[in-house]
Amino acid sequence: MEYRLLGRSGLMVSTVTLGTMTFGGKGKFAYVGSTDQQGAQRIVDIALDAGVNLLDTSDQYSLGKSEEMVGETIRNKRNDVLIATKARFPMGRGPNDQGLTRHHLIRACEGSLRRLNTDHIDLYQVHEWDGLTPLEETMAALDGLVTSGKVRYIGASNYSGWHLMKALGIAERGGTTRFVSQQIHYTLEAREAEYELVPIALDQGVGIMVWSPLAGGLLSGKYRRGQATPEGGRDFASWKEPPVHDENRLYDIIEELIAIGAEHDATAAEVALAWLLHRPGVSSVVIGANTEAQLRTNLKSAELKLTETDMERLDAVSRLKLLYPYWHQALTAGARLGPTDLVLLQRHLPEVSMG
Repeated sequence: MEYRLLGRSGLMVSTVTLGTMTFGGKGKFAYVGSTDQQGAQRIVDIALDAGVNLLDTSDQYSLGKSEEMVGETIRNKRNDVLIATKARFPMGRGPNDQGLTRHHLIRACEGSLRRLNTDHIDLYQVHEWDGLTPLEETMAALDGLVTSGKVRYIGASNYSGWHLMKALGIAERGGTTRFVSQQIHYTLEAREAEYELVPIALDQGVGIMVWSPLAGGLLSGKYRRGQATPEGGRDFASWKEPPVHDENRLYDIIEELIAIGAEHDATAAEVALAWLLHRPGVSSVVIGANTEAQLRTNLKSAELKLTETDMERLDAVSRLKLLYPYWHQALTAGARLGPTDLVLLQRHLPEVSMG
């Protein structure tokens, strides 16, 4: 297992993080998975034995049950494991039982600490944007949790580029704790993060953690062109995370993943995960698992080395079309583009598609 710095911090995290959304299976999370405590213990043990040192959960997952189960699985291993959790979504029916207000964040953090049965959270993440609460209030509340010792580091999730930059600017201006990471959706099928979020990560020293790196199973290899939806799968019309805008492009990506996987004696899923770990700015991919076999397969991605040719083939079938102002920059600013610009524009410079 490889370990990387999490953004502009000294914290080393495994390139694979174990996601625990499948733990508990209560309410709407039952469709994701319903791993019981015994199964959770086995999955955590396998991950830790493979070198994983970060577990990711949220107070929302099964309304706190996932956090409780995570706390139980590491009861005797707390000093060997980093815990990341999140807050923002409703944890009650009251008008103040959600959001990124000082009121809710402090209560949410204290609730997570109780459920996790720990005295601190290693990485506390705001789970989603809150457009009603001033960012100054949110950042001050998070800084207070850090200075109190309840939280070690803070991160954002699902922020847009301007949201993230504004938050970083507020922290810098006030001399308070800044985000060291962002947990985002980023896959071969959904590369929109390359417009703003990946360049910001490189420019500002914010580590990238990727949630749902297999696009909810789309890139696992079980969905094939011209074949029936696999048992237990979903049709694309009802797929919301991520939405499928171009089925032909998706199938082209899947076929390339399978072909490259065959050349490396690997699965399509392993190749998809390895591609992310070869991308700039990515610190860790968050993988979940309903079975031990699934977990062991996905863990192999941390050791898979793709060639430059592999990366070019995958880029060719998944490359983003340029939006404005990026197509204009590619056409007219090519001689004065920096490394962060080239994450998106490098392969568009010889021939720009505005289609």
